[in-house]
Amino acid sequence: MSQRPAPSIETSNRIFTIPNVISFIRLLGVPLFLYLLLGPHHDVAAVIVLAVGGTTDWVDGYVARRMNSVSRLGELLDPFADRLYILATLIGFTVRDVVPWWLTGALLLREAVLGVALLVLRRHGYGPPPVHYVGKTGTFVLLAAFPVILLASAVPSVDGWAQPVGWGLAWWALGLYWAAGVLYLAQAARLLRADRAGPGAPRTVVP
Repeated sequence: MSQRPAPSIETSNRIFTIPNVISFIRLLGVPLFLYLLLGPHHDVAAVIVLAVGGTTDWVDGYVARRMNSVSRLGELLDPFADRLYILATLIGFTVRDVVPWWLTGALLLREAVLGVALLVLRRHGYGPPPVHYVGKTGTFVLLAAFPVILLASAVPSVDGWAQPVGWGLAWWALGLYWAAGVLYLAQAARLLRADRAGPGAPRTVVP
């Protein structure tokens, strides 16, 4: 008995889809989080906003696949929202001395290196390399680490477990983040070598 092939997920040009609405709501959470953290210092409320933003990072992608509502806008919004959350959190945490400067520098340096690599690829007519699951996992773990680290700072009674858990997740995320960066750089190097090899060489990279 032959097995039915799994249905393929098509990418559409739709804008108003449920996953995109979730991503837009995530983006609205960024200024709210910064206001709570840097304005009135409502840290517990900021933890909740940050935790919801990190959780919905997984929800929008899951809903898009389950409802077959993957869109080109969603493919751009999801990583943009991730990076905006990470950048906003790093800025807020660094200003409030929740995390040290070296962690912020290590994460931002990785983004800067990949940004330069992306500019070089664009000069040679390539788009960004495919998103690797290692990078996606690193982003998810980092978004999980941030609210736990802030919780340890906001609620002293949970510091005994929240501090080691939060920093354990942060170190894990940092390692995954840079491992993914190395993989992206390797993909970019293969594309550039193929470009130098001539027009007949393959111009795609399998993640």
